[in-house]
Amino acid sequence: MDIKKKEARYQRIYKQLEKLMTTCKDEEARKASILAVLHHKMDYFFWTGFYMLNNGELIVSKYQGPVACMLLKKGSGVCWASINQQNTIVVADVHSFPGHIACDSRSESEVVVPLKSKTGEIVGVLDVDSKELNSFDDIDRLYLEKILNLIYI
Repeated sequence: MDIKKKEARYQRIYKQLEKLMTTCKDEEARKASILAVLHHKMDYFFWTGFYMLNNGELIVSKYQGPVACMLLKKGSGVCWASINQQNTIVVADVHSFPGHIACDSRSESEVVVPLKSKTGEIVGVLDVDSKELNSFDDIDRLYLEKILNLIYI
């Protein structure tokens, strides 16, 4: 997707979500709504979901797309790397990422954003996969981080 078109779409999505978040304070409802909007408005999003930390394990939560891995092997893959590095990770080619966990063989690229609580503690991640290589960039990183901040306002 053209960078200007992508940024304009994210700006519209952000405004829509910002307005939608005023209708309900429930964090689970907010997460579900964010996933639905992102997954259906960003045509290159193949799998869009949250993995949440639960007693030291990373377990699938709400998502849109095909069936996901329910439990991610500790310390492996992009999701754990994002948590351990406390950063968003953009992967142009998942097959070149050491320890990548292939929940669906059709995934080619990925972006993972840490989800932080109101107190700044990482409680999970937003994981987005694409069926095409090089789908994600700094525009995705910037707006997905910004969108996640809407959950706990």
